[in-house]
Amino acid sequence: MREEANIRHNTMFSYVALVAIVALLSLSGCNRRMVTQVAPNQGYPSQNTAMQPGADDGQWPMSAKTFDNMRFSGLNEINNSNVANLKVAWTFSTGVDRGQEAAPIIVGDTMYVVTPYPNQLYALDLKNNGATKWRYDPAPDSASQGVACCDVVNRGAVYANGKVFINTLDGNTCAVDAATGRELWKTKLGDINKGETITMAPLAVKDKVYVGNSGGEFGVRGWIAALNQDDGHTVWKAFNTGPDADGLIGPKFHPF
Repeated sequence: MREEANIRHNTMFSYVALVAIVALLSLSGCNRRMVTQVAPNQGYPSQNTAMQPGADDGQWPMSAKTFDNMRFSGLNEINNSNVANLKVAWTFSTGVDRGQEAAPIIVGDTMYVVTPYPNQLYALDLKNNGATKWRYDPAPDSASQGVACCDVVNRGAVYANGKVFINTLDGNTCAVDAATGRELWKTKLGDINKGETITMAPLAVKDKVYVGNSGGEFGVRGWIAALNQDDGHTVWKAFNTGPDADGLIGPKFHPF
């Protein structure tokens, strides 16, 4: 019974289709606004759009939508009165039957989604039933699959300044032109021979991309690195353990 339950559980979370749903709403009676005022403390603007507090721009540029990880949308076209009318509009198969943990991101009329290993990035046209605009294949090292502790997952992409940033299981961070899918740069950060992998979604802030490693179950040293968005060079890298110099602990730090 336990094995059967595990099979059902794994199958459910390894399902390879992205499903888009639409509400069957009357155009005459539907509120078509894409920017909606919401209750105080519930509107969290995206990082790349200047908005008034309390407004929602309808975009989802990072895996949790906002820096405070609220995963909340203030849009109100779908509500208690019409949610029962939702139906499947289109589906898209990633072609990978492993754990799918990457939340799609949406910028303009394009949805971006990253697969588990081999970490392919797809751009889907939301105005054309999810048709593929382009696919980027970072070609990660296949040996990285043997280092991943908890399936070969990836937790998503982030958009900033015309670029989409993703991490690969074998320890690379990649920048891709959001319009064309062309690789702009690729920076090696982790070493699978030390047990390091990268499964997290990057975080983009101003002109930098922040990335941390996985592999604690193999006893690796944790670290966080900041990369320049324009060319991918490592601005700094700080370790969680070790001497002050490795942790970038300077004279301004005064322990209790």
